[in-house]
Amino acid sequence: MWRMAIIYGVFSASNLITPSVVAIVGPQLSMFASGLFYSMYIAVFIQPFPWSFYTASVFIGIAAAVLWTAQGNCLTINSDEHTIGRNSGIFWALLQSSLFFGNLYIYFAWQGKTQISESDRRTVFIALTVISLVGTVLFFLIRKPDSENVLGEDESSDDQDVEVNESAQNNMTKAVDAFKKSLKLCVTKEMLLLSITTAYTGLELTFFSGVYGTCIGAVNKFGAEEKSLIGLSGIFIGIGEILGGSLFGLLSKNNRFGRNPVVLLGILVHFTAFYLIFLNMPGDAPIAPVEGTDSSAYIKSSKEVAIFCSFLLGLGDSCFNTQLLSILGFLYSEDSAPAFAVFKFVQSICAAVAFFYSNYLLLHWQLLVMVIFGFFGTVSFFTVEWEAAAIVARGSDYRSI
Repeated sequence: MWRMAIIYGVFSASNLITPSVVAIVGPQLSMFASGLFYSMYIAVFIQPFPWSFYTASVFIGIAAAVLWTAQGNCLTINSDEHTIGRNSGIFWALLQSSLFFGNLYIYFAWQGKTQISESDRRTVFIALTVISLVGTVLFFLIRKPDSENVLGEDESSDDQDVEVNESAQNNMTKAVDAFKKSLKLCVTKEMLLLSITTAYTGLELTFFSGVYGTCIGAVNKFGAEEKSLIGLSGIFIGIGEILGGSLFGLLSKNNRFGRNPVVLLGILVHFTAFYLIFLNMPGDAPIAPVEGTDSSAYIKSSKEVAIFCSFLLGLGDSCFNTQLLSILGFLYSEDSAPAFAVFKFVQSICAAVAFFYSNYLLLHWQLLVMVIFGFFGTVSFFTVEWEAAAIVARGSDYRSI
């Protein structure tokens, strides 16, 4: 937990400067450099030492901030108003496929093992390092968009003159301008409202990626399978994420009602999951000792319910994140890097806070925090989406978003 708190703490702070980095070197080179640091971070686990472990955690926090801002910018400039929803869904499904395939391998390869040998650990992290390096090189194959297809670009001669002037600016001016835009964007009405939704995604990200697996592994009443259930939980979180991303990506062009129904589905799915977790898991599961907990839940703890909740957590998370990516790409199409930087800043700082308090709060208090933020985050997203609908109604077909 402390490692993740360090990563997300550095991640949140680094988002303040990432628009400047992307403005200077461009999204493609930014993603490539970040990918190299990701590969370095994975390689540390082949033969971990405390100093390299925590140093790499700091560097991966910085690299993650640059990567998210750059790929958000890349997603936007390779989309138009008709494809931003579809592309956001496809991107999210591909991103979360790692949850499915990674946990699937671990579940079957390590099934029945009470201890993981050094050979097994090295094999996994060497393979992951190679995969990461291959993926990093593939960033250079991302196409550069045609200027007439860039989302939000105006083909008027005035805009072309602006582009010429911007290309003549030096790198320092670009960096300063990007930083100023990020600060100004933070206090706009739309971004402040979306920040509540984003804060919720940071809290629930911590919950499903760290806390919930810990809870499942701590319940002694699950028997000898309690540890292997953690991997199975990750598989079903991944299934929910992939299903949601694929479904909402494919349906985006035929969605007559915009993004609000998807977000509404997400919060209903999450509230259902939180209620079932509240009933199915002991309250002290998140803070149980290494030996686990023998405390009773409100109902008899069920492995099937626990895994079903994993699926619901993944599905609900995909609802929120695909629609946040879509609305950010639409509202801030002309200069998306600062918008995505603010988005990840808020999300990562809330994730870091959640990783910190998860070591101390009982399960029902953690669920209550998410319910409160989830409710107000949904209402705030609805408000921004209604304003976006009004904008589109004046200029283009809203059904295609």
